[in-house]
Amino acid sequence: MSQWISKVFAMLALGAIVLGSTAEASVVITGTRVVFPGDSREVTVKLFNDGKAPALVQTWMDTGDEKAAPESIQVPFVLTPSMFRLDPDKGQTLRMVYAGEPLPRDKESLFWLNVLEVPPKASGEDAANRIQLAFRSRIKVMYRPGGLPGTAEEAPRQLTWEIARRDGAEGYELTASNPSSYVVNLGSVELEVAGRKYEIEPKYVLAKGVARFPVPGLSSVASNGTTVTYSSIDDWGVIRPATPSQVANGSTQR
Repeated sequence: MSQWISKVFAMLALGAIVLGSTAEASVVITGTRVVFPGDSREVTVKLFNDGKAPALVQTWMDTGDEKAAPESIQVPFVLTPSMFRLDPDKGQTLRMVYAGEPLPRDKESLFWLNVLEVPPKASGEDAANRIQLAFRSRIKVMYRPGGLPGTAEEAPRQLTWEIARRDGAEGYELTASNPSSYVVNLGSVELEVAGRKYEIEPKYVLAKGVARFPVPGLSSVASNGTTVTYSSIDDWGVIRPATPSQVANGSTQR
């Protein structure tokens, strides 16, 4: 099995080099994220093949390292089925079962669901003229214990921001601190310094955690007046309106 997985990951790399974003996966996940309630034994996730050919599908979960091989990952969930054939215009329901291993009860824990699609092998003349590409889709899974204070909707407004020089590197980085018990998924982040705006790649901030974002092109900051405007993504994948916030100027290097 490990040799097969290695070959598939090689196909993924080749597909990214040859076609970049011009190709599309046929097997799609219904929804953009999964919220796993702490009082539930399992949740289901639906897949659908909207392509014209059958596909071999492998599913697994990870803890944040997207390059880790599936057989090396330890997560407190069992995902079934883990490998199956999905015919065109057909669906498949995945069962995500919590195995009961202890997870923090005072905050959300973040995992990732991976769906790898491998197209059928071409035959005849097509085999010599076609490039076989594998596609991987990856979405967040938030394990949400019951009884957490506040709500996930309120969490984005609790973020605090600071700008400081990068530790051991040139330039600056923007730091977001999340005191809430919920993972905050960011939709957009725009920093404004002395009237100039800097677009920053949005990611996420773990519950009770900190995230750091490099600011390309920023060479200096003012002592005050720096602001950040950011939007967030809710449990249903909806982008919530942008929120402006003041940014503190860090006094020490990081």
